[in-house]
Parts: sequence; C-alpha cells; structure tokens
Amino acid sequence: MSSIVLLIGGLAAFAVGYQVYSKYLANHIYKLDPDFQTPAKQFEDGVDYLPTNKHILFGHHFTSVAGAAPIVGPAIAVIWGWLPALIWVVVGTVAAGAVHDFGTLWISVRHKGQSIGTLAESIVGGRARVLFLLIIFFLLLLVNAVFAVVIANLLMANPGAVAPVWGTLVVAVIVGFLIYRMGVGVLLPSLGALAVLYVLIWTGQYLPFSLPDFFGFDPTASQLAVGTQQDALQAATADGVRIGWVVLLFVYGFVASVLPVWVLLQPRDYINSHQLFVALGIIFLGVLITNPPVIAPAINSNLPSDTPSFFPLLFVTIACGAISGFHGLVASGTTAKQLSNEVEARYVGYGGALGEGLVALTSILATTAGFAVFAGIDGWYEHYATWQGASRGATSAFVNGVAVLAQGVGIPHQVATVFAAVVVISFAATTMDTGIRLQRYIVTELANQYGFKQLGNKWLATLVAAGSCAILAIGLDRGAGGMRLWPLFGTTNQLTAGLSLLVITIYLMTLKRKVWATAVPMVFLLLMTTWAMVDNLSRYWGDRSGLLLGVGGAIFVLELWLILEAGLVLRRLVRG
Repeated sequence: MSSIVLLIGGLAAFAVGYQVYSKYLANHIYKLDPDFQTPAKQFEDGVDYLPTNKHILFGHHFTSVAGAAPIVGPAIAVIWGWLPALIWVVVGTVAAGAVHDFGTLWISVRHKGQSIGTLAESIVGGRARVLFLLIIFFLLLLVNAVFAVVIANLLMANPGAVAPVWGTLVVAVIVGFLIYRMGVGVLLPSLGALAVLYVLIWTGQYLPFSLPDFFGFDPTASQLAVGTQQDALQAATADGVRIGWVVLLFVYGFVASVLPVWVLLQPRDYINSHQLFVALGIIFLGVLITNPPVIAPAINSNLPSDTPSFFPLLFVTIACGAISGFHGLVASGTTAKQLSNEVEARYVGYGGALGEGLVALTSILATTAGFAVFAGIDGWYEHYATWQGASRGATSAFVNGVAVLAQGVGIPHQVATVFAAVVVISFAATTMDTGIRLQRYIVTELANQYGFKQLGNKWLATLVAAGSCAILAIGLDRGAGGMRLWPLFGTTNQLTAGLSLLVITIYLMTLKRKVWATAVPMVFLLLMTTWAMVDNLSRYWGDRSGLLLGVGGAIFVLELWLILEAGLVLRRLVRG
C-alpha cells in the first residue's frame, strides 16, 4: 500500500468534514450568533477571561488538546493493523470528535464560560455536577500522570532534546511580554521564536543532558530488575532518573498553571502550534518525496497472545486523535473564556479537532511506513511482539519513523530524531500545563461545594492537583509502569466525551433542536467505554493491581450513577 494514498485520503476526508459538516452544525444544530456577547468580553479580567485573536486561540486550543495522546494512541493501536486505526481516526474525528469539541465550546460560551462539569448541574441536576466533576478529576489525574511518564521517558532516551525543550520556555515568556506588554504584533515574535527553537534543536545534539540519579534506589528492590546484578543496577538507576524528571515536570506544571495565561500558556502554545504545522509539513513532504510503502499489515492476523480484544479496546486506545473528553475540558475550561466571537467556535473547536486528527494520521504513517522501513518488517513485528512492549515503545516507534520521513527532505537522522522527540515532548508538556490548571479549577469547585474554603486558594488547590498526579505517576513501579495507565486513561477519556455529548444532547432537546448529530456518537461511546471498563477491571483483578482496580472501580460507579441521573432527565423530556 502506498503511504501517499493514505495521506491524501485522510486529508480529503478532513477537508470535506470542515467545509460541509461543520457548516451544517454551525447553522442548523448549534446556530452560532455573531452578536452574542462571549464570556471573554463579559468577564474580561486579563488572567483567565481574555478576548483573544482567533489564530492565537486556535494555537492555544490545538496544542493544549493535541499533546502526546494522538501520537501514542495510534502508535499502540496499529498492533491490530493500520486499517482499523485509520478508519477510527478519520470517521471518529469527523463525525464524533470534532462534533464534541465544537459542542462543548459552544455550550460553555452560552453559559458564561462554565465547565462541562458545572453545566451538568443546570442541565441534568445537582448530583450530576458532583459526579461529573469527580469523573473529570480522575481523568485529569490520569492525563497528567501518563504524560509526565511519557515526557520523562523521552527525555531519558533523547538527551539532545533537553536543551530545546526547556529553552522554549524562556523564549515563550519573552514572546508573551513582547505581545501583551509592549504591543508588538503577533507574527514576527512567533516566527522569531520558531527560528530560535530550531537553532536549539540543531545545537541540542551537541549539548546532550542526562539528569543524575538523586535517589540511589537499592538495585535488589527494583521491580524492573531482571537477569544479572548489572541489569538490576541499570533498572534501579533508570527508576531514580525517571522519578527525578517526573518531580521536575510537576514543579514546572505547578508554576505554569498559576501564571496568567498571557505570560506562558498562550505564547508557548502559539509557538508550538507553528512548530506542529512545520512538523506536519515535513512529515507530509517526506511522504510525498519518498513514498515509503506501508509494509505493516492492514489487519494483523498474527497478534501477540497478550493483546486485548479489538472490540472495544481500539476505541479507547485511540482516544485523542478520534474523540477525547479531555478536549471538552479544555474547550469549556480555558478556551471558552478566551473566545472573542461565537462564530469563531467552528474554526477553533471543529478545526482544532481536525488538526489533532492530522497528528494521529501522521502517527499511523510514521509507525507503519517510516518505522517499518527503519526497522524492516521483521523488526516491526519484533517491536510489536507484545502488547506491553507496543505500549512502552510507542513514542520510540514514532520518533524513529518521523526521522526516516524527515531524512527524505534532507534533514540528518540525528537532528531529525531530536526534532521528533521535541515535538512529542512539547505537546505533552503543553497538555500538562492546561491539565493541571483545569484540575485546579475542579479542586476549587469541589472545595466550594463542600465548604472547604482553604482549598479555594489557587496555590493550595494547584498543589493538591499537581501532587496527586505525581503520586500516581510515581506509584506504579516507580514510574516505570506509567504506561499501564493508558487503557484506563483512554477508557476514562472516552467516557467523559460520551457524558459531555449526553449533556449537550439534553440541552439541545430543551431547545427543541435536532439531536442525532450528538446522540449517535454519544450512544456508541458510552457502549464502548462501559464494555472497555469492564474488560479493564477484570484484567486488573487478575493482575492483583489494587491501585488501578480502585481508581477504575470508582470511575465505573460514578459513570453508572451519572448515566442513571441523565436517563431520568431524558425520560421527562421525551414525555414532555
């Protein structure tokens, strides 16, 4: 199979979705009003509520929702074959994910920028709000923990990426001051920052940095230790270094999430959006020039014995990149507070989801064409010889695959490897920034609900958010087991998307509008996620994984309770 055919087919489907389906949603389902006063203008405070240029906001929203998930999910899911992964990415994005993102942004704007969890109270009922907020808290807990482990592993595997990743933060702060305090236009500082970033990527290969092991774990206690004493020593050292990176990342996340959005969040996201578009351009150009054959199987008939069932795990393994509940949290948590005009919700919400679909498409191409060429078909099967190995090695497959495609446009392999690692790390870190900020909002809302006024303080609320995520990330085999969280993260993520669509559907019913566009993906997602959660819990029980069983069981109970609450409301609406 030609990789060019897959690329052009995916791009064409996304273009039709934006030009046709999103216009239908905007005009007939959500009915956008250019004269509606958005929360950004109504409550402007320069910190959270800030009317923002739609292109800057698109960059913030796109990079916040993209993260590493649309890369990691497809890179794991191709173990079943590239065809099911491709179909779910394309159809899921156009008909479900973009509908969800567009809808959560619109409904939040219509309700003073309230989060989707808070909206559940006014639309479903008082208990629904608390249930939804608790589910969102668990989702953010998993998102931040998983991404911290992903970033730590990439920084350990790619020391040349350390300097450009952390150097970007300084550049972003400078860009923020130039734009918002000195009145400089947006374009030139952003392009200048992008140029500096690529200089840092080039020099990163000559300035590799590896974090020392500050913890000095006993090798005999390492749960990863196998074979000789030397193996045990290396495993214990890796545990210590990984935990060191995780701690540093959450310290950074704490600081970034309490700063005003214009200082770091917006400029960094805008820079990263340019970086991502350049990366997509390089990957697509590499495909067009080299046209590497997709030698990985379309349907893998030689699955490893530990691989879970295709149904329903495909639909939660690829979460972001098809549909993601986390997107709704970003759309209703931060993006809705910065939208200048309601009609721009189509561009930012639906368009941002399509952008993430493109990232997922590149992940499929990189891991089934680029990486397959890099490793050979035997090497590809060896990499995907186990489900656990596919999960842990997802980012390395993507990085090496992108490096092969980038070589097609004349970029040296070593530089291309650092470039690909920086792309993944930058977007995972951006998602952590937003995720911890959103989790702070959730902690504050729950604290206000139950009278814990101390947690209303943003510093303490952020400490609770970042600290709980760090404990979960480190608690699974000293961080080495962090990717075991992925199936539970994907299930919770898709569950949240289904519940968000449920809230939107009920609201549309109260407005007496057509609901099929949101109701169909809602039913499908709730069925798949419920099935997947039962499957996850049975495996955690068999593995005697008490931590995962406890977290998953709590989420499952909250899901069933919230669906019951919403079902009662739906019955009343139908009868009415």
